[in-house]
Amino acid sequence: MSNNRTIGMWLYQNGGGDKIQQKMTDLLKDRGIQTIANINLREAIARDENILYKDKPLNELDLFFSYNAGEQSKYQMYLYQALNRVIPMINSYESFALTEDKFHTSFVLRNHGIATADYKLCHRDDGHRLSSIMKQWDKMVYKPTDGWGGVGLTKIENESTLDMLMPFLNQMDLRYFYVEKFVKYDNTDFRVDIVDGKFVECYGRKASGTDWRTNITAGGSVFKREPNDTIVDIAIKSCAACGVDIGGVDIIYDLEKEQYVVLEVNGIPAFATPAQEKIGLDFNDKKIEYIVDMIDRKTKK
Repeated sequence: MSNNRTIGMWLYQNGGGDKIQQKMTDLLKDRGIQTIANINLREAIARDENILYKDKPLNELDLFFSYNAGEQSKYQMYLYQALNRVIPMINSYESFALTEDKFHTSFVLRNHGIATADYKLCHRDDGHRLSSIMKQWDKMVYKPTDGWGGVGLTKIENESTLDMLMPFLNQMDLRYFYVEKFVKYDNTDFRVDIVDGKFVECYGRKASGTDWRTNITAGGSVFKREPNDTIVDIAIKSCAACGVDIGGVDIIYDLEKEQYVVLEVNGIPAFATPAQEKIGLDFNDKKIEYIVDMIDRKTKK
């Protein structure tokens, strides 16, 4: 095995991310792997056969680790896709793009026998179908296929809400509408972190009293929560189906169907923040260790 390995890294810096990055680079260095940190592809240029960041050809790296949801741009993602055609990425661009799209994720999970909320995707010219779907489901949730953090989720409880929403959707010039049947649940979910096919941690999120969404950005709160074997198995299978090396799987219990359903597979699940560590979410070191092991394995020459 050669020790002259170099990887690129782009990891979020807020919420303790800077300290996570330092721990990871130190552990990688112990294994003879050098890290070029804070590479934002938005600041790179492509010329001839090279993608250059501060004159460094990124296509000569042994691997690129991209882990920053908040600062993504279309240009950055376009170069992410190109770079992944010639070097390994964590997560791969293909799996990243899949998990960024809620319809594609649900479609793939269903085809792997994993339960999700019932959904419909229809062309914008068939928007009238939403009314008949509403009658069938009673309540549904409109979701932007590429949203994250609960942004843009709209609960539709009756036809008058749907009538008010439709002009807004039409103004946005969307090509299609994606809706899910509203799942009756206890307003809590399970977030299960998986790295390299291995269980890292499970914690719960609870919706605030004024909102039905459990997302932290929507006012949800985090609490310690023990998983069971079924939940861990669902999470591992979901990550495998989507092809992600690192995934955070959001699972709720459907009270009507009496089964667990996957709401989302997040390709950039956050590490525990310092505040969350204080309530006992102490999985960061384990997660870092699994990621370092995986980088080591994927870059061996």
